[in-house]
Amino acid sequence: MCCCCCEDCECRPLGFLLGLPFAFLSLLISVVGIVIWIVGLALTCLCPCCLCATVIVELALALIKAPILVMKWFTSKIPC
Repeated sequence: MCCCCCEDCECRPLGFLLGLPFAFLSLLISVVGIVIWIVGLALTCLCPCCLCATVIVELALALIKAPILVMKWFTSKIPC
């Protein structure tokens, strides 16, 4: 349980609520990232020496992780 007077408070409901629209947008971006990841994996299987396909897969993985990172960022910026 968390009170508002503690300094190491991890529960920030206001930050969570303010971050929801941005998390939804990043969720849509992560769906695009999944599609890019599948295409990048197919390119990597067809031509394993192609370095640009590896970069595309890494970018797609970053897009897939976006909703979690956005919510963590928003909740960290709003005080308890």
